[in-house]
Amino acid sequence: MSEPKRTIQEVIVVEGRHDTATLKRYYHCDTIETGGTSLSKETLEWIKACQQSRGVIIFTDPDSPGNRIRHQINQAVPGCLNAFVQKHLAKTEKKVGVEHAEKQALDEALDHLIHFQTNPKPQIQIQQLYELGIAGGKDSGFLRAQLESRYHIGAGTAKTICQRLNCLGVTYEQLEKDIKTWKNAR
Repeated sequence: MSEPKRTIQEVIVVEGRHDTATLKRYYHCDTIETGGTSLSKETLEWIKACQQSRGVIIFTDPDSPGNRIRHQINQAVPGCLNAFVQKHLAKTEKKVGVEHAEKQALDEALDHLIHFQTNPKPQIQIQQLYELGIAGGKDSGFLRAQLESRYHIGAGTAKTICQRLNCLGVTYEQLEKDIKTWKNAR
């Protein structure tokens, strides 16, 4: 006997119909499809209306186009929640996307929703990411993967990671402690 579907109150923004189909397989939910990287004015207005009435979860693919769509929506519609699935858990040999993630990975993403503060006071500077080896170092890929998993912030460039960590209010001291732990455990 299969477990009952979880109900998601907020409207989930995804890129396409296959993402919708995957989410509806596991959850009672409503989605808005952006149609890939094209994000029309009408779609943004719809997202704004849903944010005001039910709330919105942005759940785009863990790739560059998905990050661009997420950024565009977060800028236009303040207060959205963000769900991130790790890239290695949402890909096939040739494609990457929410539609390819297993239920456990989707549950993990939806259980760790992120609300980015607007105009956060920077705790971490981008140069500090280089000093800690998160960017520009031989262990950078490993450390970014650890950050993605620990803070559920998704993948991105050093600038994106810095912005997301600051939006979450992560301090340099917290980050430095985590880096030391990960390096020692390796």
